[in-house]
Amino acid sequence: MIFVYLISFLLSAVGVAVVLGLTPENVAEDMMRLVSPEQTLRERVRIAKGRRRLRRLTVELFRIRDALTMTGKGRMFTVICASALLLMIIGCVTALAIENPFLIPVFGLAFALIPFGYAKHTIRYYDDHIKEELETALSIITTSYIRSDDLIGAVSENMPYLQPPVKEIFAGFAADTAMITADIKQSVRRLKEKINDTVFHEWCDTLIACQDDRTLKDTLLTTVSRLTDIRLVNSQVKGMLTAARTEYFMMTAMLLGNLPLLYVLNRDWYAALMDTIAGKIVLAVCGTAILVTGILMFRFTKKIEYQKKQK
Repeated sequence: MIFVYLISFLLSAVGVAVVLGLTPENVAEDMMRLVSPEQTLRERVRIAKGRRRLRRLTVELFRIRDALTMTGKGRMFTVICASALLLMIIGCVTALAIENPFLIPVFGLAFALIPFGYAKHTIRYYDDHIKEELETALSIITTSYIRSDDLIGAVSENMPYLQPPVKEIFAGFAADTAMITADIKQSVRRLKEKINDTVFHEWCDTLIACQDDRTLKDTLLTTVSRLTDIRLVNSQVKGMLTAARTEYFMMTAMLLGNLPLLYVLNRDWYAALMDTIAGKIVLAVCGTAILVTGILMFRFTKKIEYQKKQK
């Protein structure tokens, strides 16, 4: 019966989308407008000065959109937003199909997070690959720059040793300084925007400062060494984080496994859990606990990242 509800809903959703002319682009624009409405000039100034922060949901959506754009998958963000909306409605219909309205917000949010979870996994894989190559690239470029005192020459002579996608980023920097502008500071600022990494941003800021004070070149090595320190720390705690995630998944499986177990062992208890108001509330509470703890688990077991202290 649930499949009949889902199929009927999908056909209705397709018909509504065709009649109204809805596209993934329209859905993405409406979603971004909903979580981040147009701000007044005063609010923008306060945000720029750090007196007011954007909501966490808004910041996270902007981060996913910008990261997908940097990886050349900007079109994917619109598909993700449209898929999240569709899955959220499917989750709500599923809760209604099993006659438990208390599970509507739980299923709706859980289903909607699936596309964004996939996007974050893709972005995380790309970021890890960049950081691996960035450690080598910054090390050899910094060594050459300290030796020759020529930033453009240091980048050019080490270009054969760089690997994609870092190679393309520094190749763009070399082309920028050779054909567009001779202002090295401005070129470094544009280079800084290509990679979202705190250590890399600090390295670029130090490079800009070195153009006015050559004695600051030695501090570049200290900045680059942070990448190695972060990699070593992450390799040491990787086992602990994996164990924590595995334990969480096992506990969740044990909790969800009680439903079919009750169905087999005691039909009356299963009926009380699925058909009574109290049982439906218990299921909703359990679902909320799984969803909230899952979000917190992924938040606290992610890789360690360097954060620059705010002055």
